[in-house]
Amino acid sequence: MSDDPTHVREFFGARAADWDSRFPDDGAAYAAAVGELGLRPGDAVLDAGCGTGRALPPLRAAVGPAGTVIGADLTPEMIGEAVAAGRAGETGGTLLLTDVGRLPVRDGALDAVFGAGLISHLAEPVDGLRELARVVRPGGRLALFHPIGRAALAARHGRQITPDDLRAEPRLRPLLAEAGWRLVSYVDEDTRYLALAVREG
Repeated sequence: MSDDPTHVREFFGARAADWDSRFPDDGAAYAAAVGELGLRPGDAVLDAGCGTGRALPPLRAAVGPAGTVIGADLTPEMIGEAVAAGRAGETGGTLLLTDVGRLPVRDGALDAVFGAGLISHLAEPVDGLRELARVVRPGGRLALFHPIGRAALAARHGRQITPDDLRAEPRLRPLLAEAGWRLVSYVDEDTRYLALAVREG
């Protein structure tokens, strides 16, 4: 699909109301991916492109009541569904209607970023990843996640997997490096996709 912000907003806005019911079994995969971020009580974490906020409760559980959880999304309808599902506030996080390519967050304020299905929707992938690096402290972590792998996702959409996919390790590693991240772990299986990176500097 298009990475143009207007088209992204229209695409997800039209699907927000039944998004969670379309993928009812993803909760355990989200929780497992959050677990691999290595968050500690009191940490500050961003769910970039949070959608309906499925990652927000496990992120909140990881950082505890003293931690900070922010969910940012471009689509008002997705933010609305996150609120309706009870994923805002103490059980989830603070929700921001914003483009993750221009975050209203100060430099180095966060310990980690979680991005589910994010990279293929960034208008300018290197710029978007660089913005995520800006708001994370040196040594902080980034998790790029999808509850199914690239081949399974392509099959779901009736496509073939291609080497130019931004999520493919040979494409992703240099993109991350250019944006200030170092790829430290990469898994692409039918049951999940998870790339973990560390903020350089």
